[in-house]
Amino acid sequence: MSAQPNTASAKEVLIDVDGVWRYYGDDCAVRDISFQVQRGEVLGFLGPNGAGKTTTMQILTGVLAASRGRVSVAGHDIVDQARRARTHIGYLPEQPPLYPELSVDEYLRYAGKLRGLKGTALAAALADSKTRCGLDDVGRRLIRNLSKGYQQRVGIAQAIIHSPAVVILDEPTVGLDPIQIREIRDLIRELGRDHSVILSTHILPEVQTICDRVLIVNQGELVLDRRLADLDSGESASIIVGLRNAPDLSVLQQLHQIKRISSLAGDRYRIEHDGTPDFAQQFAQFAVDRKWGLFELMTESDSLEAIFIRLTGSDQTTVVNDQAA
Repeated sequence: MSAQPNTASAKEVLIDVDGVWRYYGDDCAVRDISFQVQRGEVLGFLGPNGAGKTTTMQILTGVLAASRGRVSVAGHDIVDQARRARTHIGYLPEQPPLYPELSVDEYLRYAGKLRGLKGTALAAALADSKTRCGLDDVGRRLIRNLSKGYQQRVGIAQAIIHSPAVVILDEPTVGLDPIQIREIRDLIRELGRDHSVILSTHILPEVQTICDRVLIVNQGELVLDRRLADLDSGESASIIVGLRNAPDLSVLQQLHQIKRISSLAGDRYRIEHDGTPDFAQQFAQFAVDRKWGLFELMTESDSLEAIFIRLTGSDQTTVVNDQAA
């Protein structure tokens, strides 16, 4: 379940993931994941190795069926309306599905035909995807003779040639040099104006540079869903408190804003909340009224890296309240 679900808005929702689980035998790889992505939004999808990212992306693209829950793409159920849903998806896996013996034009024409394009529509789509991906000058070159950066561009071009509503990119800048990385990032930003884009990556600065919002998964669960603007604003969504007479942690559920509590050394606790601006003041009054012996209260302004390490690290963490606010 999302630690901080995305709120609804007037924008068109193109991806709707509702209570998705996935089991491999008795092992649970994805546990009750829910989120939405809107048109014009670039979503960063983060998590350590083995966290469930790849499984989730395979479910989103219809490659793998969920054990429970549902996914819809542009209003079409990925299982019950699989063909319609997939027409709205463009996907670039970590290893681009390229044919090195073909030229760029031959490969993209083939990709377009697989998507049902033909005639003048195919020609127009080919020209548009090449222009958007900076491939106009290499159309006749064999893919095997292109640099890694240009091969990534070709991979993205095949993902968008049919003008899908949703573009899913898995590690699109791996192995690129700094100039190529900057060019691919600019392209992803451009795609984000007209599509919903999901970017899976291990590179945290990339998410901060490109994305509007970030999801973090750990051990199959969604542990963070937050807009990057909220992180960059410097507003704290966690506090450190010291309590000499701390109650059982379940008592703190009386404050519905609290989502997660971590026990620290010396009767101290890290409390994550829903971002309520005056939460620290409210908690201080709450603790004083109940004589919990409050001796420390400090707000935290976390970087994305600090949040990622805390949510996916080895610290002992007790989930107190993970319900939608």
